[in-house]
Amino acid sequence: MIRRHYVVLFLLSACLTTKLLPAQSIADTTHRHQAWKKVVVVPSVLIGAGLVSMTDNEVLDRFEIEEERNEHLPRFRTHVDDYLQYAPIVAVYGLNALGVKGEHDFANRTVLLIKSELIMAALVLPLKKLTAVPRPDTGAPTSFPSGHTAQAFAAATFLHKEYGREHPLYSVLGYTTATGIGVLRVLNNRHWMSDVLAGAGIGILSTNLAYLTHQYKWGKHHKHLSGATIIPSYGQKAMGLYVSIPIR
Repeated sequence: MIRRHYVVLFLLSACLTTKLLPAQSIADTTHRHQAWKKVVVVPSVLIGAGLVSMTDNEVLDRFEIEEERNEHLPRFRTHVDDYLQYAPIVAVYGLNALGVKGEHDFANRTVLLIKSELIMAALVLPLKKLTAVPRPDTGAPTSFPSGHTAQAFAAATFLHKEYGREHPLYSVLGYTTATGIGVLRVLNNRHWMSDVLAGAGIGILSTNLAYLTHQYKWGKHHKHLSGATIIPSYGQKAMGLYVSIPIR
């Protein structure tokens, strides 16, 4: 029997009806409708796929995928995913340091990143406690959704928002890296496929919401901050960012 599993972790084209706030004109309503569709459609598809994977089905059976992993790569272990999840963030600030201009200045970009991280944490951490899905390796009730995958896709979307318009290749590299993180979480036997799919959706949604709600930009006097640095941090039970902004 040949088993085929096609796991999709990239942007999909779809339509989703959303509840809109009142607008002053048909043009405004259409614009808001389109904006919200862009924000929620891909995350909804991925989160929905994750939920489907938790049910008894033949398309995305998380138990069957784990069985194949255990059969072909039972001893696979790596910690590279612990660090690569932050790679797109490092890329954004690295490109900026090299003089490649992004969509926002340092101050606004950093505010957007922090907002994205807070939204992601506000979604991932409560869901882990509410669902209490056992991890495939240790049985700890913190499997759903995958925090590493959420972080990776939030970071990839951050890179896409800042540089994707002018440099599409950066978006491809960012999402490829994020997809690799999701695959590694399954190969490491740390997560089910359902956790990874949902985590990817939450990560994209978090950054999308951060950008959609970013209305109050900092003044021009913040646009040329020199010597500012941002360093991702990772611990056994926490993820975070160290931000250093010189005051002049």
